[in-house]
Amino acid sequence: MVMNISDLKEHIQEAIIKPLDHKNLDKDVPYFTNVVSTTENVAIFIWDNLQKYLSPNLLYEVKVYETDKNIVVYRGE
Repeated sequence: MVMNISDLKEHIQEAIIKPLDHKNLDKDVPYFTNVVSTTENVAIFIWDNLQKYLSPNLLYEVKVYETDKNIVVYRGE
């Protein structure tokens, strides 16, 4: 087992859901005050926040689907 799924769920809640869910990104999320809220930057935000809760090198990629054909994959590069 790589990680307990209950722990992962809690980390996702803290790192992603609480700061982003039902929010106007440009007005309600401090990170996006000076960063344009593109899908690419949302993926970076998720990566950076989730990385704080996980062991080093555990996170492989963040994938954000804007539409069925517009997908952003970020691997911390």
